[in-house]
Amino acid sequence: MAKKLVIGSIASILVVACVVAACVTITKKNASDPSSGGGDGASNGGVSTSTKSVKAICQPTDYKETCEKSLASAKNTSDPKELIKVAFESTINDIKNAIKNTDLIKDAAKDPRTKEALHTCEGLLDVSIDDLRRSFDKVGTFDINKIKDYTDDLKTWISASITYQETCLDAFQNTSGDTGEKMKKLLKTAGELTSNGLAMITSFGDMLTSMNIPGISRRLLANDYTSFVEDGSRRLLQVSSTKPNAVVALDGSGQFKTIKEALKGVPPKNIQPYVILIKAGEYKEIVDVPRGVTNVVFIGEGPTKTKITGNKNYADGTATFHTATVAVNGDGFVARDIGFENTAGAMKHQAVALRVSADKAVFYNCNIDGYQDTLYTHSYRQFYKDCSISGTIDFIFGDASAVFQNCKMIVRKPGNNQACMVTAQGRKDHRGVGAIVLRNCEIRAEPAFTSTQPPIKAYLGRPWKEYSRTIIMQTQIDAFIDPEGWAPWNGNFALNTLYYAEYQNRGPGANTDKRVKWAGYKRNISPQEAEKYAPNIFIDQDSWIKKTGISY
Repeated sequence: MAKKLVIGSIASILVVACVVAACVTITKKNASDPSSGGGDGASNGGVSTSTKSVKAICQPTDYKETCEKSLASAKNTSDPKELIKVAFESTINDIKNAIKNTDLIKDAAKDPRTKEALHTCEGLLDVSIDDLRRSFDKVGTFDINKIKDYTDDLKTWISASITYQETCLDAFQNTSGDTGEKMKKLLKTAGELTSNGLAMITSFGDMLTSMNIPGISRRLLANDYTSFVEDGSRRLLQVSSTKPNAVVALDGSGQFKTIKEALKGVPPKNIQPYVILIKAGEYKEIVDVPRGVTNVVFIGEGPTKTKITGNKNYADGTATFHTATVAVNGDGFVARDIGFENTAGAMKHQAVALRVSADKAVFYNCNIDGYQDTLYTHSYRQFYKDCSISGTIDFIFGDASAVFQNCKMIVRKPGNNQACMVTAQGRKDHRGVGAIVLRNCEIRAEPAFTSTQPPIKAYLGRPWKEYSRTIIMQTQIDAFIDPEGWAPWNGNFALNTLYYAEYQNRGPGANTDKRVKWAGYKRNISPQEAEKYAPNIFIDQDSWIKKTGISY
């Protein structure tokens, strides 16, 4: 009991520090401005009982000065939870004030792409705030017996908060003027504080793991894998025998003719699977599963029979984030036996078929087809089983913790003078949880690609962001993949900081003898290193995917 109390005290202090550091004074333009909610800037207040405690809490962070200033400015109460609430409300106000900055609005009026970028940022920063809010809410439900789930959730949500801020800045690429640079400056402190919060939670989790406390240490792959595969529940596979909550059919034989109409029937804060049966047909509609619409299940009649198609694209003026034919933002989403497609074509540049910005999303026996940027694994935890994904450039990209099991990655013929990259992972922070993991998959090319002369270059991936992370294991790689395996993004960018690894791959394209010599590339990792990216460990699969009945 005494041991639990000591651990609980340590956990409470670190979690409070984490959330305060991640929340307080985000995007403050002047920490001493009383109107910004930060007090008078004096350093005699704070979260801990002494400056020494603040320094200790900030020790694992990359931005120690920012960390110490943020904790020192949160005062006027000694109650840790009240401090968090005050800091959080200040954060919301500061971010909203930043996005309404007069100069930004004036700049946006001069350029349509800048205007859309600003609009995109408004929504993205709202979600970034929401992830900090649910991290804050998690503090109130602290349970030492569930500490692994607790830290996994916090690391996932804080990593996602960083991703949303980065996606906001990405929206300003190819816009006129210096609006993007202005936004970058406004979000500088936000990025540092959110990174600090992630550092604290990561340090906290590592500390508990090193203490080897029963019930907290990570479970072994072999035991969990066996028990999971032998589990006979397979609830998702049985759900087709139960009555769906809604039926969509183009011929009018269902309750709805469009998927968008069916989604309106999902109850608020839904906690049970809400099954929407989508009968065979081509549904030409842009579908958005909103953030608050949770635990939705799409079931089709086969990935080539039930298809959702759209053609939004960057070339025609739509930001990449908004080009998705289907955008999934509601947590707990499941799709089975459906095709998702963007038909814009190879010459329309970025054109997303499916964007997933939802935690604990599962896709089983789905086809995801497009050209450039086909599948946007944007954020949170995602699992794909027995799926087919096709495209040309960066056709699986994003910063989710995304695991692909028994999937086919099909490289298509690109436009003239273009090379193909299967992946472009976008991890911004070196402690971020994001990665693309391919396990027992097939990387192949369509006949139109392989028959082209002269041959087209194709690679396993390239680094979109500084700490890009991709692991390909036990996968069939066909001969069309260039012997170097991986391509740079721009010069030497990220070549020393990325993490690209291969493990027990097979096929004529799997030979690593001529692979790139980058510092961040791992030619053939050990079984122990590969085990870290097993689904039940990397995305804590047992706690949520097991409920769907999909094995791995």
